[in-house]
Amino acid sequence: MKKNDSNIKKAIKYLNNNECIAIPTETVYGLAGNAYSDKAVSRVYKLKKRPRSNPLIAHYYSINNLKKDCEIDNTFIKLYKKFCPGPISFVLKLKKKSRISKIITNNSNSVAVRFPSHPLARKLLKKINYPLAAPSANISTSISPVSKKDVVDEFGPKLKFVLDGGSSKIGLESTIINLIGKPNILRFGGINSKLIYKLINSLENKKKKKIKIKVPGTSKLHYSPGIPVRLNAKKNYQNEAYILIKKRKKLDKNYFYISRTGNLKQAAKNLYKTLRIVKKNGYKKIAIEKIPNINIGEAINDRILRASKK
Repeated sequence: MKKNDSNIKKAIKYLNNNECIAIPTETVYGLAGNAYSDKAVSRVYKLKKRPRSNPLIAHYYSINNLKKDCEIDNTFIKLYKKFCPGPISFVLKLKKKSRISKIITNNSNSVAVRFPSHPLARKLLKKINYPLAAPSANISTSISPVSKKDVVDEFGPKLKFVLDGGSSKIGLESTIINLIGKPNILRFGGINSKLIYKLINSLENKKKKKIKIKVPGTSKLHYSPGIPVRLNAKKNYQNEAYILIKKRKKLDKNYFYISRTGNLKQAAKNLYKTLRIVKKNGYKKIAIEKIPNINIGEAINDRILRASKK
């Protein structure tokens, strides 16, 4: 515990000086900077090589911290009470007096926010008086990191500090739900979409219009290992890495398993780690067998589809 306290103090020191650091969350590791500081947010974009047109998610400790920056309604409150802290982000309207950097939002009047559940992330957010802009701690469009080692592999000495919180529990980025206009899910994540829609449909007037919002992590090419990815493969070709949802009786050096029994939560947790291993092993192509499109399988399929884009 003392080591964690010391590392939290180091993290706060860097953040207060408008530096960016990497922090652990239950989804993936984030590249964090003071969301109220143009200087800090600019550093996040520069280090990630991320286009300014692609907005960031602001991370808060609690709803009380959020109220000074965003408009909230009954739908948000119900979803917050049900799923937060946890792997879900909300697109909300900004208040006119919000201190959120305009760089985060690409000068729009909305922002994506979330409340991470990782103990170290929560401890850090509780001790600072500003939210953190924290996209995944990787170079833009590449595989998100799920451990300190992944972050170091991405940035090396360019990043001054990584708050080590072990391996990310979920391994895929948060669900994003738009709450401006008619609520709708913009990106699948670690929460079953049916649970979200069930709660929304009990609260909302369905006549509300859907409003198109630009949000993080929904660009055509994303989460890419940097080599061709072939989906729904029934077998692999010669010298092609084959990613499988569960163990096979047949053994092959080119087989990589993201779960032992077909467990989708385990598969989600191991997906990015496995993609990194395949790339490091020198493979030039990847085949992935068909993933069931249910529960967190929706999120897995979303990520591998974007990884396969050219």
